[in-house]
Amino acid sequence: MRKQFVKTVTDLLRQDNRVVLLLGDIGVYGFRDAFKEFPDRVYNVGILEQSTVSMAAGLAQAGMIPIVHTIAPFLVERAFEQLKIDFGYQRLPGIFVSVGGSYDYASLGCTHHCPGDVALMQTIPGSQIFVPGHPVEFGSLLTQTYNNGGLKYFRLSERSNKQAFSPYQDGTLLRGAENPVASVIVIGPMLDRVLAACKGLDVEIEYRTIVKPQPTFFTSSRNVIVVEPYYEGTTFFIAFLAKKFDGRFMSIGVPRQFLTEYGKPEDLDEKYHLTAKHIRARIQEFINL
Repeated sequence: MRKQFVKTVTDLLRQDNRVVLLLGDIGVYGFRDAFKEFPDRVYNVGILEQSTVSMAAGLAQAGMIPIVHTIAPFLVERAFEQLKIDFGYQRLPGIFVSVGGSYDYASLGCTHHCPGDVALMQTIPGSQIFVPGHPVEFGSLLTQTYNNGGLKYFRLSERSNKQAFSPYQDGTLLRGAENPVASVIVIGPMLDRVLAACKGLDVEIEYRTIVKPQPTFFTSSRNVIVVEPYYEGTTFFIAFLAKKFDGRFMSIGVPRQFLTEYGKPEDLDEKYHLTAKHIRARIQEFINL
């Protein structure tokens, strides 16, 4: 997805002279050509995330379209006050693109873990949250939305699904069922694992890349399971709680605890029961109650 990010943003820099890119000392090599081509609109601000967000707000006030990029915990958690006050309160347009959410950078330890980013960003009124599961989806989402105002958060993953789907429609019903025992809603890069987990199960599967604005889910069953790549229960809070959903609900995501382990992302998938095998077992337990 990061390669797609470089390509899409470089295209936007060429197409629209209002676009400005601010990097937090990450992605600098990827944008090496853009630095040369747009020396007055591409900056590596460095490890100064709070200042970078405020700088982006000033650019937005001046009529520019700022795009800010760095690792999720540094962008969302470290600079949340600036996101809330400089963009949320002022209702300024800005695009914030993270990478490494949850535990994609597990080898770097807990300082680089960030499963709570979406939960934080959804608290800012008017914010928009995108969780693509494939590079092509990200490219389409950013190209279609970069110029329509508002605070946008794009959560990139180091892992992608095998296939891309049209990301800007009202969800994608990948598998229907006449009388499904449950509706499984999948967010972004969890799709391939869920498809493997649900093989042979009488469930419908709905795929989503847009988490906020609040989506309207198909959910033909009153038994709803959401599989999400961040803290479990986040999507339920955004999309279901306000609508007083009265069915049975289960969330499968990152446990709501501090993650302290080092290792590979696949190691933490196993530990936190987010492999296809574990997801299948949890879905079966839920629908057989």
